[in-house]
Amino acid sequence: MSSYLLELASLMAIFSFAIISPGADLAMVMRQSLVHGRRAAIVTSFGIGASLMVHVTYTILGLGLIISQSIYLFNVVKWCGVAYLVYIGVKALRAKGTDLTLAPADADETKVGQSALRAFSLGFLANLLNPKAVFFFLSIFSTVVAAHTPIAVKFGYGLVMASCLIAWFVGVSLFMTTPKMRAAFSRMSQWIDRTSGLVFIALGIKLATEKAH
Repeated sequence: MSSYLLELASLMAIFSFAIISPGADLAMVMRQSLVHGRRAAIVTSFGIGASLMVHVTYTILGLGLIISQSIYLFNVVKWCGVAYLVYIGVKALRAKGTDLTLAPADADETKVGQSALRAFSLGFLANLLNPKAVFFFLSIFSTVVAAHTPIAVKFGYGLVMASCLIAWFVGVSLFMTTPKMRAAFSRMSQWIDRTSGLVFIALGIKLATEKAH
């Protein structure tokens, strides 16, 4: 048991840096918070966490190794991710801005124009279609987790990581939807859309230049 706790502690020490580092997931949750409200952002956070479990699952089953060794499969995942990031970036650039003060942080989703399914899928797909996650989880699991560690324990590690990821993004969602933050960002909503759109497109371009190692 102590060896498993040591493995988990090692995993979380590495994963904690990945959680807080800027990227498509953080940009997505921040924009959801500011444009669609607290509930949408929290649901998006759960979508990201669910996607993480998909990455953990195929890594444990060995599919991550297959993808990492196949140029073709890597490129399929990569270009799907590029297309998705550019798509949501263009949509953000075309948005006309939102008066955030008219939509309470806990408003009903129908009032701010986004369903729970849409919010969940945004987070799920943004994280799922990121080939970097393939190499991240493959590398840390192969480096930190022993081959003889039971599969059930490995899935337990994944659940802890997903829970921490969701907790982090829920925290971001709550912070970004406080009345003061919403009032401040309401005055800049169109620029928020434009900036986040450029960020998503830039992330898509950066992903397009990634090569399998």
